Amino acid sequence: MLSTRFAVGAPVWADMCAPDLGTVSDFYRELFGWELQQGGPEVGGYSEFQLSGRTAAGAMAMAADVAPPAWTLYFRTVDADATVKSVEQAGGRSLFEAADVLDLGRMAGLADVAGVPFSVWQQGRLAGLDVLNEPGGLVWSELYTPDVSAATSFYGSVFGWQTTEMAFPGGTYTMVHPADGTPDDMFGGIVPLDSDPSEEGAYWLPYFQVADCDDTVAKAGRTGGSVRMATVEMAGVGRFAKLADPAGARFAVLQPAPPGEQMES
Repeated sequence: MLSTRFAVGAPVWADMCAPDLGTVSDFYRELFGWELQQGGPEVGGYSEFQLSGRTAAGAMAMAADVAPPAWTLYFRTVDADATVKSVEQAGGRSLFEAADVLDLGRMAGLADVAGVPFSVWQQGRLAGLDVLNEPGGLVWSELYTPDVSAATSFYGSVFGWQTTEMAFPGGTYTMVHPADGTPDDMFGGIVPLDSDPSEEGAYWLPYFQVADCDDTVAKAGRTGGSVRMATVEMAGVGRFAKLADPAGARFAVLQPAPPGEQMES
């Protein structure tokens, strides 16, 4: 599960963009109970999805010809400008330069060696999301990439990520955790793109925790979303499914196995 210590290199924020936030906000309210709080001109209209007054994710209205609807993950850094340089030296690229966000922090938009977008966040007044590892909160992430070795080398160079291999029928699953953490701080997996024929193009996939995966999948279908992968149950992990919102932004949901049944790392 995600580290709530906001360790360097760990996910600390997630946001999505779509042409019409009104439509997607109704969808996420039904799924997770999120309420959209519209941002003012001082933040360029950047909005937040909140759960009981706590921030669960960010959102931005953006025309599809400017940026396709998608979720983006933010990883913590102590120096956004230095991380931009590290990304470029490791074969990635900068999508937009590091910039201050009021006194909240400093961010930059980047792409890895496979062209997958992600962002980094240098903490100011804002450390990260309020809702993690609970229903309605970010709980896991996966990178779908054409070359797992290249991806682990890139992110290891940029963030110092450490990896752990988990065997499962048919192969292995590469999990990552922060450099100053342990396998107990694992926050995501790196998956070969060709392992899942339903996936198109390399990307980061955020997982949000739910209390009932099957009920959430049914709600997604009723409220304009789409089911990209029906519910799967994995011993020691739980029940999960891949979805897309009405705008087409891809994400997944996870109903974790009960604590006593979760596999040890």
